[in-house]
Amino acid sequence: MCETLYKLYDIITDRVARRPAGSYTVQLIEKGKGYVAKKVGEEAIEVVIASLIEDRERFVQEVADLLYHLLVLMKITNVTIDDVCIELEKRMKK
Repeated sequence: MCETLYKLYDIITDRVARRPAGSYTVQLIEKGKGYVAKKVGEEAIEVVIASLIEDRERFVQEVADLLYHLLVLMKITNVTIDDVCIELEKRMKK
């Protein structure tokens, strides 16, 4: 798996614990799980739109935004990247 995702998840974990002023991650988590879930939905729609009408670079940017917001949602629901990898591995065996 991409090491960068693990690093980003660690940064998100640190921001959740330390709550530094001015952090976008902190702003998200303070608005609650419902807000973050909505952001994930919005970002998913932007990924779909970018895949259909934008160039590759814009699509990659939107995917990155979606992954970030999804990692924040995973953190506040106590789901790790390893949890997701285990689930994917189970599905690959079917």
